[in-house]
Amino acid sequence: MPNYSTIFFDLDHTLWDYETNARETLQELYQHYQLQEKGIDAFARFHETFREVNAQLWHLYDHGKITSEVIREERFKKILQPFGITDDDLNRKLSEDYLAECPKKGNLMPHAIETLEYLAGRYALTVITNGFEDVQRVKITSSGIGSFFDHVITSQRAGHKKPAPEIFHFALALHEATADNTVMIGDNVLTDIAGAKNASIDTVLFNPEGVKHEASVNHEIQSLKELCTLL
Repeated sequence: MPNYSTIFFDLDHTLWDYETNARETLQELYQHYQLQEKGIDAFARFHETFREVNAQLWHLYDHGKITSEVIREERFKKILQPFGITDDDLNRKLSEDYLAECPKKGNLMPHAIETLEYLAGRYALTVITNGFEDVQRVKITSSGIGSFFDHVITSQRAGHKKPAPEIFHFALALHEATADNTVMIGDNVLTDIAGAKNASIDTVLFNPEGVKHEASVNHEIQSLKELCTLL
């Protein structure tokens, strides 16, 4: 392995367990707003529709086709539509409550804490995320991992979003680091892996489900604890 001094981490799906935290929040919203009585006959259908719509919107965002404001405004509108619900007030309340409550959930990916404890004494650590500035900082605080990182860099703060090389250059400058002594760890082959490669930074793909891909990576792991022997 190269002699790295700096590690960049993605946040959602890499350290912060987005799927678990989102599901818990949606379950609470489903019950609070009595969505079963409004025509959504089962939470499983509500949750699955959320996952599909959310993935589509974030895919468009990652490819620069929509803004983060579109995600905030359109996500629950698109989720409610298949159930025949066209209630603008309900859409607004669900969106506001989801964004307020989900970041407060503290579930992390397996082995996140022990891995960060191992790495923090050996490397400078920073989070690089395309998530919303206000939301991502709440996630960091709620999950208790803020003390491990020198910086939390959002696309809003840097003025660029992954996979643009500029957000990685922004992070390198904060650390006074160079690309050849830095490695990026993330789950997204476009934003994390291709983005880091755009900045000539080595990559570790976190792929817990073993999803097939054609990305060129320096290393690939299925568990965060593998970093304790890899780095």
